[in-house]
Amino acid sequence: MTERERMLSGQLYDAGDETLTAARGRAKRLTWRYHQLDPTDWDSRTQILQELLGHLGEDSWIEPPFRCDYGTQISIGDHFFANYDCIFLDVAPITIGNRVMFGPRVCLYTAGHPLDAATRNTGLEFGKPIAIGDDVWLGGNVVVLPGVTIGAGTVVAAGSVVRRDLPPHVLAAGNPCQVLRSITEADRLKWEAQKEHGTA
Repeated sequence: MTERERMLSGQLYDAGDETLTAARGRAKRLTWRYHQLDPTDWDSRTQILQELLGHLGEDSWIEPPFRCDYGTQISIGDHFFANYDCIFLDVAPITIGNRVMFGPRVCLYTAGHPLDAATRNTGLEFGKPIAIGDDVWLGGNVVVLPGVTIGAGTVVAAGSVVRRDLPPHVLAAGNPCQVLRSITEADRLKWEAQKEHGTA
């Protein structure tokens, strides 16, 4: 089994492996090119994202600067938007649904390290996948830790650290992040009414 196969299967792997080092170099070159482009050159930016990522859906956008480990383990659905300074450490798959919004400095960390210092000091690490459902909104500076799934329609307040799965259609906040309440039909009706009157 190669180190990349170990990485993607969630086993301990050597991040210093030559093939993995080269793959991270590729991602760094592509993100560097992304950051050098004219901010309004939408076509060129989209082309680089399509080359960098495993999948980029239609009408999806990531504001620079943006960082990732490999890019190839990131799959993004349609109508996605990520604000400035997001970091996706994709040593394991990151799957993002449709119509998802990220505030500035959202961090998705699939990477983990052994608690035992002697093992950790050998350079071995592991990864666990992250999955973000459709219509999720993560506020600024939200951190999502390895192995977490966030259900469709859920909103996570700014500054939260999400270390456990969140169900669909809830408002969650805090460190550690906890469910505050469900998002209900009453919320939809409230915002529909405010939309009609132009208030928030």
